Amino acid sequence: MVIFLSGIILLMLLIIKFKVNPFLALILTSLVIGVAAGLPVPKILSSVSSGFGGTLGGIGIVIALGIMLGELLYQTGGTEEIASLALRKIGVKNSPLAMALTGVIVAIPVYFDAAFVILVNLARQLSEKTGIPLARFVTALGVGLIIGHCIIIPTPGPMAVAGALNASVGSFVLYSIIVAVPAALVGGVLYSKLTVKHFFPEQCGHEKQNIDLSEDYGRSSEHCSGTLAIMLILFPIILILIGTVAGAVLDKESTLGMICAFIGDKNVALFLGVVVALLTLKKYFKSPAEEMITGAASQAGMVLLITGAGGSFGALINATGIGDYIVATMHDFNVPLIILGFTLSQILRAAQGSATVALVTTAAIVAPSIESMGASPILVGLAICCGGVGLSLPNDSGFWVINRFSGFTFPQTMKAWTIGGFVAGLTGLVIILILSMFQNVLPGLM
Repeated sequence: MVIFLSGIILLMLLIIKFKVNPFLALILTSLVIGVAAGLPVPKILSSVSSGFGGTLGGIGIVIALGIMLGELLYQTGGTEEIASLALRKIGVKNSPLAMALTGVIVAIPVYFDAAFVILVNLARQLSEKTGIPLARFVTALGVGLIIGHCIIIPTPGPMAVAGALNASVGSFVLYSIIVAVPAALVGGVLYSKLTVKHFFPEQCGHEKQNIDLSEDYGRSSEHCSGTLAIMLILFPIILILIGTVAGAVLDKESTLGMICAFIGDKNVALFLGVVVALLTLKKYFKSPAEEMITGAASQAGMVLLITGAGGSFGALINATGIGDYIVATMHDFNVPLIILGFTLSQILRAAQGSATVALVTTAAIVAPSIESMGASPILVGLAICCGGVGLSLPNDSGFWVINRFSGFTFPQTMKAWTIGGFVAGLTGLVIILILSMFQNVLPGLM
């Protein structure tokens, strides 16, 4: 435990104080932990290599394709149109709810930072037109985005968790949606509604009545429609779900069974999603498709490196026996693996800032104990993802994105964003614990 805690402290210092790139920090920390634990040099090197390759081997293609899909939607205005569509359908009175749901949907293909920067202007405009406090929109949007980013596949973090735990991607997607939506509504909408008068009294008391925003947020002919954008996001997810359902009800050796298994494979589903997006969005392109794909590939590079390095770190932790020790200790205290996964992920998230690093590392630590403890890989994986949602502190780049682009003070950012995300993560954990009561009844949880 001393070696493990020292490694976490070293990782924090490298990333926070010395501004070392997370990829380099994770690799260096892995090597230091291996040496400190007395592992043979060949074992250290093989663990780093196998952890990196094993993590990316299962999810690398999906991450790259997911980023490409997100870039295509971003460049064709699909992100903004989803928000406009949600506002038109849900209405002005429930516009914070519309922002939260927009956040959840948009964060599936578009990165948190970019999505918030795009949509925060819309939040500001809505606040001015409706008189609803800006804090409510910022909290709803931010929490919705981080929920989508941390919980719903094909974003890198949850994809890595599902791969590490050998969880069915289709089942993971289904239950992640069941967990994500209520968590976003409680942490983003209800929390902000209950606390805004106490935390942001200067913004309250200006709400306007009978406002029609239908013209302000009508469809732009230069952008792809919000409906099309949502369908393009859902298309690969639906294919994955079809593959999962077909695998359970059809003969795997039948022609139909093999076709469903093929198109439902996560790599094939995301590839088809990108192809369909390229064909349907072509008339909205403002730059050549090759340029957009190249830009997405450059974004994917660092994400893949950090994700793979997180796998290396987790592999070293397990090679030293630290992972087994942590799990065994928690087991002696009768701590369920779901709680352990959530807690470890939450601690790592708060300690070093990156949600993706927290998710990948925690999944690698608890993965070997899933089968022996009879836990559901889906529920443990979702608990890990929920742990990565909350406690965004100043060591997280997302904290400063919220702070700077919303115009909030430091304390206001903590109240609206950090606590709101923590409430959302806890809400997700409660839902997972309820689902665990029906683990042997509900399909796909074993």
